Amino acid sequence: MADAPQTGKPKVAFYWCASCGGCEEAVVDLAEAILEVVGAVDIAFWPVALDFKRRDVEAMEDGSLAASFINGAVRTTEQAEMAQLLRQKSKLVIAFGACAHLGGIPGLANLWDRESIFRRVYLESPSTDNPDGVLPQVRYEDDGRPLTLPGFFDTVRTLDQVVPVDYYLPGCPPTPNIILQAVRALLRGELPARGSVLAPDQALCEECPRKDSKPERLGLVEFKRPHQVLVDEGTCLLAQGLLCLGPATRAGCGALCVKGNMPCSGCFGPTSRVRDYGGKALSALASIVASNAGEEIVRIFQQIPDPTGTLYRYSLPASLLRRRREVRAA
Repeated sequence: MADAPQTGKPKVAFYWCASCGGCEEAVVDLAEAILEVVGAVDIAFWPVALDFKRRDVEAMEDGSLAASFINGAVRTTEQAEMAQLLRQKSKLVIAFGACAHLGGIPGLANLWDRESIFRRVYLESPSTDNPDGVLPQVRYEDDGRPLTLPGFFDTVRTLDQVVPVDYYLPGCPPTPNIILQAVRALLRGELPARGSVLAPDQALCEECPRKDSKPERLGLVEFKRPHQVLVDEGTCLLAQGLLCLGPATRAGCGALCVKGNMPCSGCFGPTSRVRDYGGKALSALASIVASNAGEEIVRIFQQIPDPTGTLYRYSLPASLLRRRREVRAA
């Protein structure tokens, strides 16, 4: 790519690791406010939208980028290399979105290892036609021409498990309001202490529009799923027996899912006072179950399908568990 024009504006980069692409869409979702952003900064690297190459980043002076917004967890060697390269070139690195922040949905792959994932995807899935049992290789030669692929790690990692991170923008994806607030704070030099999550440090229930309908004491005897009930649009979802994770989740999204009549699934992660999001969520739910009898408590919690996928949906790599323990035969 040709050299970027020298405008004197701060340069920023966007990069996409292991994620769905929703965080890239979130930038576009700024709508007309994106004109404010592009008017204030030079986008020096954004491979999903503009024709930048890795060599363009390598040619930059160290620290020449004001900030790199990196979304996605780290699944491959290429993603780790790009994260390290952007860290080298950037004054600030911002973990952009739930996957970079906590591991996100890709982090649930930590319930398996590389071998079992490859076996399922390339050999055992119902739609696979692979009679020779070919598996991905990091290096292959075709008629003397070498071909390479990134290596595939056993364990999905959060961005700060690979490189130092200065700030975190939570969410799946981050909402336009917190993106814009973060960019404005960056441009004004008004950022909080490094390591901060750029969203309110309180539970989502505090900004929930149904807050006043939450009973003083909840006593649940069953957990329901949204498709099993006709959900009242004005009443606390937990009070209706729906598994809403608002009590364990950081505020800042504007309760968008609740406004859509769906329970919070926890994508903004925990507040600063919580060490393990899933543990906090389980504790919050246990406190509102209307029983002290062991068998009854087990019956109620057995109504939660896929507890790990529900309580650690966005945060398994960042949790105290981090991944399933692999036990291999001697």
